[in-house]
Amino acid sequence: MVRPKKHLGQHFLTDHSIALRIVDSLHVNSGDTVLEIGPGTGILTRYLLEKEIRLIPVEIDSDSVSYLKHNWPVLEDMILEKDFLKINIDEHITSSFHIIGNFPYNISSQIFFHVLDYRQRVPSVVCMIQKEVAHRIASPPGSKEYGILSVLLQAYYNIEFLFSVKPGSFFPPPKVTSGVIRLTRNKTVALPCDEILFRKLVKTAFNQRRKMIRNSIKSILLNLDSDFELLSKRPEQLGVPEFIELTNWVESQQ
Repeated sequence: MVRPKKHLGQHFLTDHSIALRIVDSLHVNSGDTVLEIGPGTGILTRYLLEKEIRLIPVEIDSDSVSYLKHNWPVLEDMILEKDFLKINIDEHITSSFHIIGNFPYNISSQIFFHVLDYRQRVPSVVCMIQKEVAHRIASPPGSKEYGILSVLLQAYYNIEFLFSVKPGSFFPPPKVTSGVIRLTRNKTVALPCDEILFRKLVKTAFNQRRKMIRNSIKSILLNLDSDFELLSKRPEQLGVPEFIELTNWVESQQ
């Protein structure tokens, strides 16, 4: 048995009914490529192997890798013993790929930023994360949970909160409730603005979320003596279209 490692944020899912529900939430076709992040002891992996897909598990923990290969010898040449955050996916996958996994809570935000880097090739993601973060990502503008990841992910994905998972479904039990969400790529190929500036504006605005946009983005644009309507709002009041409008306005002022 693999001992969960605290420094890796490992909480192994033990409830097979939940595992099957997560796997069934990923809508894939025969022949699709699926990248599984952090398979651990393989509770999702066993059900993924039943599907007619190309499975690529990515696992940083050598003990887990040994356990997976011992219990599912078919995985011998499939597993990438690497850190997902540092992996060059292009070396292993050249086509589109779906993502699934029980994400370590301490790096879930970083994983989503990495997913965004490959957004043109990732049609869907099904993952289990801290419920609070799951609600934040799925939150609409105007809510107190709405933040950086909400805007950046909603720009390219439709997001659904699927269900909650109680701490007792894991070993060891986490101190928080988990949530399973599904991200499905929308039809936006590219935003009608400078996408690098868009991301910078979103991050800068929410880093001082209690301030009006006029005050929070001074590091990007000094001359903000303007009656442009969006400058008098707070970041949580702006949806993706408004942030696009703000990005184009800022660019026009530079």
